[in-house]
Amino acid sequence: MSGASSLGAGGNGHGAPRPEPRMPKMFWRIVITAGAAGGAFLLTSILDQDDGNIWQWVASIVIGSAALIVQYLIDFGERFEKVDRRFNEILAATELFSQVDGSVLRSDEVTRLVLGYTKVRERGGDIVQAFAEKELGRLAKMMEGLGSGTADCPGENHEWLIDITDCVKMTLDATSTSVDREFWTSGPADRYLAAQEKAIKRRGVEIRRLFIVRTEDEVTPELRALCDSQRRRGIDARIAVRSLMESSPRVSDFIVFDGELCHETKPDQENNPDSTLLSAEPDHIEDHITQFTELWAEAERQQTAAQRAPRVTAET
Repeated sequence: MSGASSLGAGGNGHGAPRPEPRMPKMFWRIVITAGAAGGAFLLTSILDQDDGNIWQWVASIVIGSAALIVQYLIDFGERFEKVDRRFNEILAATELFSQVDGSVLRSDEVTRLVLGYTKVRERGGDIVQAFAEKELGRLAKMMEGLGSGTADCPGENHEWLIDITDCVKMTLDATSTSVDREFWTSGPADRYLAAQEKAIKRRGVEIRRLFIVRTEDEVTPELRALCDSQRRRGIDARIAVRSLMESSPRVSDFIVFDGELCHETKPDQENNPDSTLLSAEPDHIEDHITQFTELWAEAERQQTAAQRAPRVTAET
């Protein structure tokens, strides 16, 4: 509650900036004008000893008036420069929003972003503004990356994973290797699976997940239980053993959403998640679709062979 009250307060240093009083500026104008007029009067008095000469008064009034006019001209020039700069900003913003209105992005969401950031600038304290700018910079970087076809971030980005799952409409094909195996016992995994279950039930999304291990010894009861729990959610989950594969397809940890966007987890030297890559490049997507197709075919072959093995043993 203390944080909220500090954001909403107006006079504790964190509130909206108050307009500067105009009195000091007017005061200094009067001082400068009076000084210029007095100096002119004093100078004409020294040059002309005739105290009754009206030109002393005329000179002081003219020079004082000129000093006042010059101050107003300078002030007008500064104000005009600010207005011109503001006009250019409004023109640029208008052009930007016209592009947004014609794009696939929802202009109302962009408007909410701009208005929200404006309120933070008006009412937020220093740390709130710094945090908002950092988040805005992160969002801008991601948008720029997606605009060029790829975006990345260090470590695992669970929010990307869940948000994209909320957007998927048709298919989700995923591999799971030792790189992300510990992810399935974490809190974000529950949210991720809940989002997938909702996608299956509400939008009819087809989800296939392939757990890939190196040897048969890695097919543990815990891994089988994990597959069973995902099948109960409507996910077609299977296990593939690399040592039993007839071919040698490439293996990586990735997800392909609707055949249009690839989410890939890159490992470090110790095979831990190091970075997350989003790619919408057609060649990259096609390469991972081919990779998944080959791996899925191997998993089906191994499953069929495993189902036939007991019958062959019984007959012999």
